[in-house]
Parts: sequence; C-alpha cells; structure tokens
Amino acid sequence: MRFYVIKKSWLILSVLSIAILVSGWFIFRTMEAEPTFQQTDLKKEYEINMVTGEFKSQTKEGKEIEAYRWDPATIVLPKGENVQLKIYGVNGMEHPFTIEGTDIKGTVKKGKETVVDLRFDEEGIYRLICETHSNIENDGPMVAYLVVD
Repeated sequence: MRFYVIKKSWLILSVLSIAILVSGWFIFRTMEAEPTFQQTDLKKEYEINMVTGEFKSQTKEGKEIEAYRWDPATIVLPKGENVQLKIYGVNGMEHPFTIEGTDIKGTVKKGKETVVDLRFDEEGIYRLICETHSNIENDGPMVAYLVVD
C-alpha cells in the first residue's frame, strides 16, 4: 500500500480552484443576459448603390455595337427588411425601368440619382428591367437580378 504526501498549501489551493470553477459555471449557467435594447426598437435599413453602364465595340466589318447594363447586375437583399436602392445614371440619357413581380416603376436619368424604397416579404429573384433596352435588338438586355433571401 502506497501513501502520497500532499502539502497542505497544495490541498487548499486545489479545493479553492475547484470551488471557483464550480461557482463560475453555476453563475454563468443560471444567469440570463439582460438586453440593453429591444430589437423591435431598431430601424434597420439597407442602402444599395447601383449605376448604369455601357459597353461599346466594333465587329470585324466595322459595325459599332453597344449594350447597356446595371452595375452591379446581381444584388442580394434581406427578406423583410427596408432597402433603399440608389441608382446613378452614368451612361444613356434615360432608363425607364420596372421590377418584375411588383408594381415598382421609375426612370434613371443621366447625371441624376434615382432612389427606390424596397421591401420584399417573399423570397425569390426579381428582375430589374430597363424598358428601353429590354432585348438584344435594343442594345440590351439591361437586366439586374434582385435576389431576396
């Protein structure tokens, strides 16, 4: 049979350490965090910036071709949140647009900023379509995708 000798100071230190650990665990386990604010009191609003752009090129035959676009062309938006979409007109004199699946319409003019307030309560992909450049025959398609997640 073996006996181990433990110094009294080590025994006291070990017991105190265990007591502190158990007390800390108990306090943190039973303690509920007190909120410093209420989430419902916060007004969350997102701001998305976009511009109109244009690509120009020439074919081998010398024919000039161009295409207009929204930039960025894909935007991810949070479902159920207020979003302010700010579109600045850089290229093209005017871009009348609709957002597919909504009754939202507007026009972006060169050198001006158009602000559109959005809130999507349904997930999905909504297309922002320029009515002037809606297809390849009209220097398009000028389409951006609003992905609501």
